[in-house]
Amino acid sequence: MLAKTFFEQIETETSAARHRLERTPAIAHCLVGEVERETYQAFLIEAYHQARHFAPLLMACGSRLPERLEWLRTAIVHYIVEEIGQQSWILDDLQNLGIDKHAVRRGKPTQATEVMLAYAWDTATRGNPVGLFGMIYALEKTGATIATCAAGRIRRALDLPPEAMTFMDAYGRLDFEHSQYFEKLINQLADASDRAAVLHAAGVFYDLFRDIFEELPVGDHSREGHSHAA
Repeated sequence: MLAKTFFEQIETETSAARHRLERTPAIAHCLVGEVERETYQAFLIEAYHQARHFAPLLMACGSRLPERLEWLRTAIVHYIVEEIGQQSWILDDLQNLGIDKHAVRRGKPTQATEVMLAYAWDTATRGNPVGLFGMIYALEKTGATIATCAAGRIRRALDLPPEAMTFMDAYGRLDFEHSQYFEKLINQLADASDRAAVLHAAGVFYDLFRDIFEELPVGDHSREGHSHAA
């Protein structure tokens, strides 16, 4: 049997955390077409507060990488180019949903998002900065689930125009390309401490993302189903 690549190791060792995230009511309901406008709006608001930190986080990570990882710094530039501007797409989507984007910009995220961002900044500026690629992995896997599996269901359930789905649509288009790029990149990591940092952070970020989704408002579908069954 061939030895697992590092990417395959990450997938295996974080699968339980990923499944816990996918079982949160906001995602589980969405995947079966039980989507509410309030849930989608709340998701976008938290996504905005996350997205505006991504490029600065990547810059901080790149500034602390040792010379032996210069090749990884080049990859960070690629990610920064991809990430810059995403918060503007989200704000425009919210505006097209009837939400004041200026109020969103001035507002604060939920506590779960604040905690996730605090951990991300701690990883980038105090711990092993390579661990931030654990965030990238968990984020892209989560985005793949939502954008590629749930975007169509959200659009149909809420009858949304394309102008309110630009962030989700962009994520879905880029998903396959991003996944291939990340897999090739992360498999080049050879140092055991760097790999350990990525593995640890990926598991933590899955749990932190789960906390964010747990705080999103959802309907009473599951309870209604139980009551009818009774």
